[in-house]
Amino acid sequence: MTVHPTPADRFSFGLWTVGWPANDPFGEPTRPELDPVESVHRLAELGAWGVSFHDDDLIPFGSDDTVREERIARFRKALDETGLVVPMATTNLFKHPVFKDGGFTSNDRGVRRFALRKVLRNVDLAAELGATTYVLWGGREGSETDAAKDVRAALDRYREAMNTLTQYVIDQGYNLKFAIEPKPNEPRGDILLPTIGHALGFISTLEHEHLVGLNPEVGHEQMAGLNFVHGISQALWQDKLFHIDLNGQKGPRYDQDLIFGHGDLLSAFFLVDLLEQAGYDGPRHFDYKPLRTEDVDGVWASAAANMRTYLLLKERAAAFRADPDVQEALRNAKVTELAEPTLAPGETYRELLAADADFDPDAVGTRGYGFVELEQLAVEHALGAR
Repeated sequence: MTVHPTPADRFSFGLWTVGWPANDPFGEPTRPELDPVESVHRLAELGAWGVSFHDDDLIPFGSDDTVREERIARFRKALDETGLVVPMATTNLFKHPVFKDGGFTSNDRGVRRFALRKVLRNVDLAAELGATTYVLWGGREGSETDAAKDVRAALDRYREAMNTLTQYVIDQGYNLKFAIEPKPNEPRGDILLPTIGHALGFISTLEHEHLVGLNPEVGHEQMAGLNFVHGISQALWQDKLFHIDLNGQKGPRYDQDLIFGHGDLLSAFFLVDLLEQAGYDGPRHFDYKPLRTEDVDGVWASAAANMRTYLLLKERAAAFRADPDVQEALRNAKVTELAEPTLAPGETYRELLAADADFDPDAVGTRGYGFVELEQLAVEHALGAR
């Protein structure tokens, strides 16, 4: 089956994904570092639509203004030559030793102030390049020991940082929203705002919560043993899915960052089905790592594999929804009935208490829903057997 990604598919990649030189805590790099300009050109050739970046992906930490402007000019030229857009940008608040106890929630006030300045400067660049989403992954916002962090005070400082950033984009008139990326652990032992639910609760306390949503990642939620499709459903339900990171993960392990679909394939199938059915119009952003075993050619093969897998699953999900047998199974399972309000129009709890005298819970309790048949149909469509 031949599928060719195009910019209309809105596929995007982070410079840190294809540009990962494959170093890990146990081994040195197995690939050379890639020039961001080369990455932009190669991704465009593969049919990608966008590219995202950390500030340090483009401009080495500590660079002077001359180097900064040279790096930005080269990147901008590559964007102009290829037509790739920058839908999202972010800030690296995790690599340099200064952030070893976090950025926004470091116990050291000077570090917190430095982190905010670093983000604000890159927010300007993101807006200049046309980004509409700014992702914040607090990978160092946490602790390894409960004695070392006053979590209530840390959340105060987290909120203070977010309120400062949102007020800044309002004052500057930027068309930019923020997306918090939850993760339960790694590199910290425990990271603040570890799941979609934690982040949604935190966002509801912010001064400008309409400017703050989520950037959930497949592997991060599955690391916590949670159902990613359920989490994305709630984010969509609350209009907080501002961005999404797609990759693969095999259960609650370390963050594997596999190619999308190369983990829990059935979950990936239902995720694509959800995004397409819900009309999600944001980037399909791949935050993965090419396997350490691969050479540079393997990097681009893996980038293409992400997009190909999504398109194949999109095609399979559409066939699933169009199948008359599936539609009948959905009706038999009463899936469509769930959209009907429990109370009739105008009905109050008083009428509810007096209604349905003939409802027989014992009889209803013996009736099956046919969920197994429905799931099997999904499996067969995902496998291309129907």
